[in-house]
Amino acid sequence: MTAAAFSPADGAGLLPRLPAVRGRYSEGYELAKVTWFRVGGPAEVLFKPEDTDDLAAFLAGTPADIPVTVIGVGSNLLVRDGGVPGVVVRLGRAFADISVRNNLLHVGGAVLDVNIAQAARDAGLGGLEFLCGIPGTLGGALRMNAGAYGREIRDVLVSATAVDRSGQIHTLSADQMGLTYRHCSVPNDWLFTGAILRGEKADTAAITARMDEIRSSREDSQPVRSRTGGSTFANPVGAKAWELIDRAGCRGLTRGGAQVSEKHCNFLINTGTATAADIEDLGEDVRRRVRDTSGIELRWEIRRIGLRAASTPPTGEF
Repeated sequence: MTAAAFSPADGAGLLPRLPAVRGRYSEGYELAKVTWFRVGGPAEVLFKPEDTDDLAAFLAGTPADIPVTVIGVGSNLLVRDGGVPGVVVRLGRAFADISVRNNLLHVGGAVLDVNIAQAARDAGLGGLEFLCGIPGTLGGALRMNAGAYGREIRDVLVSATAVDRSGQIHTLSADQMGLTYRHCSVPNDWLFTGAILRGEKADTAAITARMDEIRSSREDSQPVRSRTGGSTFANPVGAKAWELIDRAGCRGLTRGGAQVSEKHCNFLINTGTATAADIEDLGEDVRRRVRDTSGIELRWEIRRIGLRAASTPPTGEF
């Protein structure tokens, strides 16, 4: 889609159609402030629900023709320059609790993945160390079956809670989630509010050592101090995205203020002046070059939302 279909002022026209809530609506909220790339246009309306019941009432009362998009901490997200029409939901403090009972962690959807790993360590539970190497929140990790360092969410998931677009609350077993490599089969308009994860009793010192190893490996191999969105493309079956990108001659490739990382070429970087269009179009350049050199079409792992600005028509996707 091209050209923003709204301006921040248009939120005044949308708000009367939205239900009364206990949480907070914000018109024209600048999403670039909360994404790791630090680019992109505004949300027409941002909604921070007070709790799960407030979220469910909001979804039940919002007309079906109003788009609803959920975001976390913006670590694996590209917001296009034209902004996001409709309502963007961002879970807050009410969804950021962790409690440990026996070997199970009850975790809110807004909890940072690294905080889950730390809570498990403090409780003497192993098997969740990999989460300290994944930027983002539990909600996003559930949506994409996030994984790193040999483990994925599906390896530790007992059940997840989600609210559908009609406001109905669902509890899903791990099997019902349909988790495969960087994929979840739960409908895209369901919002994850929490989950139960399973750990295994382990030596705290060994857990700490593994987490230190993961942090060190990530620091050494990834541009963690740059404005980036994490791993850009999913690994194709039997191949590694970064190797395909490197072989296609894309390491260090630039477009406007965007660059393919010299340190890890499956990462795109905002060097300081990039627009969302620069980043997305650079990604499409990379995909095209990889297709031309290997015959493999890379699949975006970074989630892209919103509208392109009128001045930046799409370069086209294949």
